[in-house]
Parts: sequence; structure tokens; C-alpha cells
Amino acid sequence: MLHRTVGDLMTAAVVSVRRDTGFKDIAEHLAEHDITAVPVVDGQGRPIGVVSEADLLRKQESQTDPGGHLSAAHLRPTERAKAHALTAEELMTSPAVTARPQWSVVEAARVMAHHHVKRLPVVDDAGRLVGIISRADLLRVFLRRDLTIREEITTDVLTRALGLSPGEVTVQVTDGRVTLSGTVPQESLIPIAVRLSESVDGVVDVTNHLRAQTVATAGTPRR
Repeated sequence: MLHRTVGDLMTAAVVSVRRDTGFKDIAEHLAEHDITAVPVVDGQGRPIGVVSEADLLRKQESQTDPGGHLSAAHLRPTERAKAHALTAEELMTSPAVTARPQWSVVEAARVMAHHHVKRLPVVDDAGRLVGIISRADLLRVFLRRDLTIREEITTDVLTRALGLSPGEVTVQVTDGRVTLSGTVPQESLIPIAVRLSESVDGVVDVTNHLRAQTVATAGTPRR
């Protein structure tokens, strides 16, 4: 099976800023390119942090609101520091949590969840920025057509991986939900077929209606 990688899904034409890029310039970059965050890179093009809309909004949060109430009291010291920041280096969240082009969708999703981030700068072996992957990019695997998913399960999972003959198992796919029906030679193949089908990009769920031609039986008790 050919799983889509971060390199397949990432945005390669990534917008970045330098350490000394000013507050207003960063805001203009976000607006101009319709993005919500931008990596900060060093002189060698290696990500050292990320500035997001939330980082910029710290300045607004620290202001006195029209009712005269100070809203900065609830901010942590680091957040209050960002409220007075003027450059990318002062604003950024650092260090940058990065991904590699060869990572799978699963690896990228787990790193995002673990670090509570919505996007990951993608770096090459030298640590240089080559792209950016967002949660929206990862969700693109679920836009695969049902027919494409069905063909991949039938050809790659059932025929090539498990060595089943065409027609032994029927594969139905509706909105990414897979139903496996039919007969397999051995009962031990059923959980394998289900697990491999679940791993196909774009699969939302697998319903198992498979049955085995032969079922292992216990030995005859001794007399």
C-alpha cells in the first residue's frame, strides 16, 4: 500500500519571516497570504519558532477595553511579554515543533495532538524549512473517492498482501465506510484483513462480515 506522506500533502511554497521581522510586517504577511501562522527561520533557513495570530493578539488582550477594565491581569508572564513584543523573535513560540517529509499522516497527527499545535513546519535532513503541514492538509486523505479506496483494498490488501483470489471477498465503500463480506480460507486472516483495510488512507470505518472456510477446532479429548 502506498500511504500519503507529509511530503505529499504539505504546502511547499511556505511563507516565513526572520528573527527581526516587525510586528506589523508579520500581520501583513498573515493577511496577504490568508494564513494563521508563519515560521520564523534563522540565517540558514532553519525554523526556530512559529508566530501565530494568537501571539499577535496578545497585544490586543493587554489593552484597556472600552469599559475601562484591564484585561491583562489574567495573562501569564510570558504572555504579558508577548503583549509588548515588537519582533518575530520576541513574539514566536519556540522551539519550533517540526515534521519530516517522509512522515506518515498518523505520525504528523500524533505530534500535533501531543504538542497542541495546528501546523508543523517541515524540514529536510539539514533542518532547513521545505514546507508546512496543517491539520486541514492531513484531512485531505479523507477526500479520496470511494472507488479509489475500494480498488486499493481489493488490489493491495486482499490480492497482493493476503493472496486472496478476486471474488472471494466483496468490498463496498460508502463515504469512506468500508464493508468486507465473503469467505477467506482461514479464520486468522480476518483480523488481518480488517486491520490492513483500516490503515488505507481515507478509510473512516470498517465493518466486518467475513467468515472462514475452515475454523480451527480443539483436539479430541483423551479417554
